[in-house]
Amino acid sequence: MTKRALITGVTGQDGSYLAELLLSKGYEVFGLRRRTSTPNYENVQHIKDQIQWISGDLTDLASLIEAVRISQPDEVYNLAAQSFVAASWPQPFTTGHITALSVTNMLDAVRLIKPDAKFYQASSSEMFGKVQETPQKETTPFYPRSPYGVAKVYGHWITVNYRESFNMFACSGILFNHESPRRGLEFVTRKVTDGVARIKLGLQDKLPMGNLDALRDWGFAGDYVKAMWLMLQQDEPDDYVISTGEMHTVRELLEVAFSYVGLNYEDHVYIDPAFVRPAEVDLLLGDCSKAKEQLGWELEVGFKELIHMMVDEDMKRVGREESHRARVEIQ
Repeated sequence: MTKRALITGVTGQDGSYLAELLLSKGYEVFGLRRRTSTPNYENVQHIKDQIQWISGDLTDLASLIEAVRISQPDEVYNLAAQSFVAASWPQPFTTGHITALSVTNMLDAVRLIKPDAKFYQASSSEMFGKVQETPQKETTPFYPRSPYGVAKVYGHWITVNYRESFNMFACSGILFNHESPRRGLEFVTRKVTDGVARIKLGLQDKLPMGNLDALRDWGFAGDYVKAMWLMLQQDEPDDYVISTGEMHTVRELLEVAFSYVGLNYEDHVYIDPAFVRPAEVDLLLGDCSKAKEQLGWELEVGFKELIHMMVDEDMKRVGREESHRARVEIQ
């Protein structure tokens, strides 16, 4: 029988790659979308007609119950959240409401309507925050350093609680930073690759940045969604760290991106205190050995290849946008 999957956050970076993966495996894919006057389908435009859309809101349990009733999913992937860490300080309540409490809504909707469905929760390496050991693994204590990280800790533990309280197949993927050309422009990797493209094309000269010494474990989102799927193919639910096991500084990110187009980042980058976090997460490094051993998951895209991919795509996109702008001005 054809499997059915319900994805929240399907128009985001991870949701779009996951939808592609599931469609390639023959799934019926249902996407939850919040009703807005200007929906953004940019990441899924090429597969939009293959997704069955259901209107709903993570903060509204009734709409989620209806979404589960309509889709009757075998698998539920809860990817939607307020996921920009910097925005969680000025908007802590909104972040908590959407990123934390909505996980309970989603779990309850599944428990009430389709309790045999397998449930995936998108947990985050930001839960480790002020890290208690390096590298971080599934048993490492959490010490979040942002309202976003705090909210993700709640979402993680409520998933564990529903698994143990109601015998649900509910698991969490503790994903370390994962990027792609579909990453939002506000995130540091995409901010850098977009900035590189604009500087190379002569549209700007400077790029403001925050802490260049922060260390992160960066991987490719397309690889990471495969791990999500593998988690729900297991006989028993469990939680897994998904990472590369390599650390790079933001400075290295700048060096790789700028040098790829023949530029020196030091000529263009300056430090803007506005981009320094109130409470910094100095380093994140994941130990994904459990996922490799138990899921058979493997990385395919390395750090430099990922950054070069993102620069290439931003060069094309910015070039197209500039050509379009020039044509409009001529008209």
